[in-house]
Amino acid sequence: MFPRTIQQSSFKILSHRSIQRFRMSSSISSSQSPAAAGTNPIIELREYELIPSQVPLYTTSTTKASDLRKSLTPLRLFTMPETGGQLNVATHLYYYNGGFEERNERRAGMGSSLEWKEYLNHARTCMVSQKSTIFVEAPLVSKTEGVCGLKPGSAESQLNMLAQDGSVIDQDCIYEIRRYQLKLGYDTVPKFLKLYEDGLPSKLIAPGTDPTTSLVTLLYSEVGQLNEVIEIWRHGSMSAMEQSRVASRSAKEWRKAIAEIANLANVFTSTIHKPLSFSPLL
Repeated sequence: MFPRTIQQSSFKILSHRSIQRFRMSSSISSSQSPAAAGTNPIIELREYELIPSQVPLYTTSTTKASDLRKSLTPLRLFTMPETGGQLNVATHLYYYNGGFEERNERRAGMGSSLEWKEYLNHARTCMVSQKSTIFVEAPLVSKTEGVCGLKPGSAESQLNMLAQDGSVIDQDCIYEIRRYQLKLGYDTVPKFLKLYEDGLPSKLIAPGTDPTTSLVTLLYSEVGQLNEVIEIWRHGSMSAMEQSRVASRSAKEWRKAIAEIANLANVFTSTIHKPLSFSPLL
């Protein structure tokens, strides 16, 4: 559907290696800790509902303006849904390492860019609505080998290294976005994250897991609809996703964790997305 780059295939090797030598590090180094930098990184999820007939125009103009977008914002992923929910929703994620202060500065820069204003004049005619939610990455993302996370440079460094192994480009890669709306309560999200972290290792090493399957990140909401958790998986294809799902059913610790997580959730959805050609993570 969209052009691909060699970066796509690197997740395949990464996932394969994580299955072979998965481990959890004992702690996060002080240099990686948000507190050490004095700020808390945030991830912004923006979802734009588009007029169906205007989707081709939006994707064309947005692709043309992609270099400008990436010069003004810390874009990490830009996708469109294929199935599993509402269609025609431009879905994009941004990683602000400097937290809300960086986001404010970046958005001020966008507001002063004449080129960006010109792009918006065209893009907004294609939109029905816009939604923004602020998330934080779960601690397990930085502690788990094989989970790159969304921090700029972190995923790329691993992908560039792994690309040297002569990877085959995945032409049909998809992103599976799994969303949990949890029950109200201060301890609901911490309970979810603990259960998820306890069960995840068994899922990653489950026999039969497709080597192109990789957990990209796990997020929980901070501003917007609260008590929402999102997990993002990358698969080489729809069939790879199905194969990995079947394999995970043999992971006893994972099944136990999901059974307990089900008691914490009000709603659970799974949607399949395709990345646009300019998305940093493909």
